[in-house]
Amino acid sequence: MPQLPFYPALGTPFIELKSIDSTNNYALQQVHAGMAQHGAAFFAHEQVAGKGQRGKVWSMDKGVNLILSTVINPHPLSLAQQFQLSACVALAAADLFNLYAGEDTRIKWPNDLYWQDRKAGGILIENVIGGNHEWKWAVAGIGININQTSFPASVKNPVSLKQITGKNFDPADLARELCNLLDERLRTLRTSGFDTLYDLYLNRLYKKSARVKLKKDNRIFEALIKTVNKDGLLVTEHGIEEEFRTGEIEWVIEGR
Repeated sequence: MPQLPFYPALGTPFIELKSIDSTNNYALQQVHAGMAQHGAAFFAHEQVAGKGQRGKVWSMDKGVNLILSTVINPHPLSLAQQFQLSACVALAAADLFNLYAGEDTRIKWPNDLYWQDRKAGGILIENVIGGNHEWKWAVAGIGININQTSFPASVKNPVSLKQITGKNFDPADLARELCNLLDERLRTLRTSGFDTLYDLYLNRLYKKSARVKLKKDNRIFEALIKTVNKDGLLVTEHGIEEEFRTGEIEWVIEGR
């Protein structure tokens, strides 16, 4: 059996930034400049222009939340296997939240962390692609609400660890813990394959086997969430079985 290449542990080095536009932007700049390798983690005490999915802005208060981007060498995964990395990152974020908030933590497809029916965090993975569509690097950005207790009215159903537990936490310490948890998930993927991780992901899938409202273009419809397949497509049932890629649909979430 060929020997696996050596990968430094995630969080090696762990770099704290006082204020930054976006930790993902900063990490990508470091990668392109040849200044960051696998394992580098960038934690920000303040992020003034955080990025969400589909160009949305991710807004978080200064000094109270977990704002982290990690540089990952995705080898031996191919671009067609991006969901395997996405699942690892989501599981690690859920692992961390579960440790302090309990077993009500779920992964809302494609990129959100939910506690009960409230949003606790989000994930944005951006890739560096080389020649011949080689997947050279991934930068996994993770934002989790930690000590924030008031949110903009535009944020629907938010929740933080402090709101759940009544306790204050050190966001940088939690970010280091998250690096360790993600490192464990990635090592499992490389040594044992995706099947076990995939089962864990499905066990934590938000609204699995429940009916929800979804929006595609200008059409809103109800559908049953059946599963997420191994390619990362959301599989729904609404008279017919239909699969959706990331960005094709939105959830219709009722605000509190």
